Amino acid sequence: MATPLIVPGLHGSCAYHWQTWLEDRLPLARRVLQADWDKADIGQWAHVLEKAILLQSDRVLLIAHSFGCLASVAAASRSASRIAGALLVAPSDTQRFAIDERLVHAKLPFPSTLVASRNDPWMSFPRAQLWAECWGSRFVDVGHKGHINVASGYGPWPDVLPLIAELSGNADVLVLKRAIQPPLDRAV
Repeated sequence: MATPLIVPGLHGSCAYHWQTWLEDRLPLARRVLQADWDKADIGQWAHVLEKAILLQSDRVLLIAHSFGCLASVAAASRSASRIAGALLVAPSDTQRFAIDERLVHAKLPFPSTLVASRNDPWMSFPRAQLWAECWGSRFVDVGHKGHINVASGYGPWPDVLPLIAELSGNADVLVLKRAIQPPLDRAV
């Protein structure tokens, strides 16, 4: 079974973010901790993620959001054999950070799903479709859901569970720690 590895975006995922809600429910989930959540340094973020992947005893299932999606794709070339799959939710646009040339421009060497919103301020819908095609990712259109973060109303997000189960091919990853409830208020 793959270890779920939560890969937050810029500023981390606060206590009320869907990634924190999910982490509190998956028994084996681990969170990648960046040294500086406010600095979008793709090289540094990918390096930290690669180290986190290598620390796991099993292969990992990346569950990434926003800039964390870009770090996941950047880490993919050197850590592919340790990655069972990647759920890329609301990736940020590479052009926003001038890192287009630093990411893989080919099919990812593991299964992936890219989840996009039609009104995401961080990546246009057509660009999300383009990246999904480039990376060979299954594309999921969630409609008009903003950036799929706390500001867009995602706190608890039960719809992510079937996406993870489908991607991992293993329902065991979804054995919940406790009943679905509001997230705990805790520091990130």
